[in-house]
Amino acid sequence: MKRKTKIALLLFLAGALHLMAISAGFIAPYDFAEQDREFFFAPPTRVHFAVLRHEALLRPVVCQMKEREIGVYAEDVQNCSPVRFFVHGSPYKFLGLAPSTRHLFGVDPPARIFPLGTDGYGRDVFSRLLYGSQISLFAGLLATFLSLAIGASLGTIAGYYGKWVDAIVMRCAELFLALPWLYLLFALRAFLPLHISPIEAFLLLIAVIGLVGWARPARLVRGIVLSGRERHYVLAARVFGGSDFYLMRRHILPLTYSVLVTQAAWLIPQYILAEVTLSFLGLGVGEPAPSWGNMLTTLQQYHVAVSYWWMWAPGFVLIPVFLSYSLLAGALQRTDSNAGGGL
Repeated sequence: MKRKTKIALLLFLAGALHLMAISAGFIAPYDFAEQDREFFFAPPTRVHFAVLRHEALLRPVVCQMKEREIGVYAEDVQNCSPVRFFVHGSPYKFLGLAPSTRHLFGVDPPARIFPLGTDGYGRDVFSRLLYGSQISLFAGLLATFLSLAIGASLGTIAGYYGKWVDAIVMRCAELFLALPWLYLLFALRAFLPLHISPIEAFLLLIAVIGLVGWARPARLVRGIVLSGRERHYVLAARVFGGSDFYLMRRHILPLTYSVLVTQAAWLIPQYILAEVTLSFLGLGVGEPAPSWGNMLTTLQQYHVAVSYWWMWAPGFVLIPVFLSYSLLAGALQRTDSNAGGGL
């Protein structure tokens, strides 16, 4: 497969994952906080295909579950309901803007459909997984943007002006690189208030994670700027009266774009993992708002980890996310190396 085609496919996969996160309210059959205490730790609902009465089409149906004993459920095959598409349900904001009650699929009450089962409060794991992706995925994206913005700015200033400016910025970068980032995140988060709203916790996570990871991009950008400022067209523009800001914006920063894109592909999965880790340890977004990290906290209970496999769903979803970004970063890095070799 050609490298450009591979990059395009990986970008499409990453874009599809984020599009699903944005459209979580539409795809999810229920609200992330909606509880049904009659179905705690219920297994995933089985979908059957049958020809319903007065219909000639083969349609998906689900049978209502009934509890045979505590925590053990069975299907009531005499009481089944069709799965309907584009149904009305709990209200949400489509793309975070337009209020809507339309969902991709659902069943008529009192029937329930749980594609990935339920948790200990009877909440649909599939719905919470989709809503949780909004926090985990976009925390990675926004924290990466923050790190690259700080790193690109400081690296450009250090490389362009050199001397004592370069020395100060690079010593600070070396300090951040020497510190173990996970423990640094714990230390920074420990100084922040614990009892805050989910939105405040989300923004604090982005700020903490993003501020920790600026050092490596800054060093890479600084090296490119050191080389770029000595190029003939940059020296000519300076002779003709170009200001420092103009030279950096117009001639030097464009040289760093490909490196910054590659760094973004490496940093996004790392920051997603940082958010998951902090939320898993109770230092991130708290209940009832879902994130992949706090959804995995129930696995700290041994009986949940060994008895209810669907509670591992957030961990399973992390695998294609990390794999797609890792392959994308590798492909972009090889592209940068080939481009650099041809200069």
